[in-house]
Amino acid sequence: MPHWTRRRFLTTSGAAAVGAALWAAGCGGDPTAEAPPLPERRTASPSPIESGGQSPADQPPPAPAGLAVARGDDAARTTTAALAALGGMSTFVRRGDAVVIKPNICSGAHPPEYAATTNPDVVGTLVALCREAGAASVRVMDSPFGSPADEAYRVSGIAAATERAGGEMVFMSPARFQRFSIPEGRDLTEWDIYRDVLTCDVLIDVPIAKDHGLSRLTLGGKNLLGVILDPGQLHTNIGQRTADLVSVCRPTLTVVDAVRILVANGPTGGDLGDVERRDTVVASPDIVAADSYAATLFGLTGGDIPYVRAAYDMGLGEMDLERVDVRSVTA
Repeated sequence: MPHWTRRRFLTTSGAAAVGAALWAAGCGGDPTAEAPPLPERRTASPSPIESGGQSPADQPPPAPAGLAVARGDDAARTTTAALAALGGMSTFVRRGDAVVIKPNICSGAHPPEYAATTNPDVVGTLVALCREAGAASVRVMDSPFGSPADEAYRVSGIAAATERAGGEMVFMSPARFQRFSIPEGRDLTEWDIYRDVLTCDVLIDVPIAKDHGLSRLTLGGKNLLGVILDPGQLHTNIGQRTADLVSVCRPTLTVVDAVRILVANGPTGGDLGDVERRDTVVASPDIVAADSYAATLFGLTGGDIPYVRAAYDMGLGEMDLERVDVRSVTA
């Protein structure tokens, strides 16, 4: 069977309209023109094409997504252990893939120990694992709001960790945001999204688990606001609008950094008294399950987080952890 990726799908005749729209946006067309939705990003589960051409009706119901919870006092080893519990990075990344990693680098005001930005060792380890799995490119990017991007990238430690691991730190150009339709959206039906996030083969969402005054917590769903223009406009009806964004971005893998968590005064923090060390990394192809488990580290459930509940209601993942294959490991 052929190896189908999002890029290969776009070149087939059945997706000619999608490919033409992307070509126009990147090669002189109107960048604000509405584009049709992209095909669903490849996940760890085989598509009907990859499973011998069976239709969905001919296949058994999908098993609950696996979720790994790794604990240990070394962030790099803990991240590696979490991925190993899911079958290794090669479960998600194949040779020649274009990978985008989206950490939380909201500001350059504080170094990593303040738990406002994703742990650089977690990000660097994911870059290295993607490279080992054969990724052709691994790009790391975010849209900081509290500092210039170069400063935030440097102070967070993520730029140095990415470069050491063989990845590329990318500044998100305004020219690469494009209006995309959100066909499953219940409030948002279209938005300007960073094109590379939707056209890559693999998207890895890497939030740090932290308090947020408006959304209650910043986890995988909330972290995706860093890939759109005007994220402040999603603060109205933030639960549903964030879930709508998740429906079109669909990370291949969500890795929640809970090495340190920010339990108050998020999202930017600034007081080490608000930081708790948990030495935990949560990983799953199911963003709803990953966020639901991460919420328990704060004494909450997924249902307590409006965007997690909204994503669950839209069928974007499993919120009931009793129905999830949770694999706990020690690094």
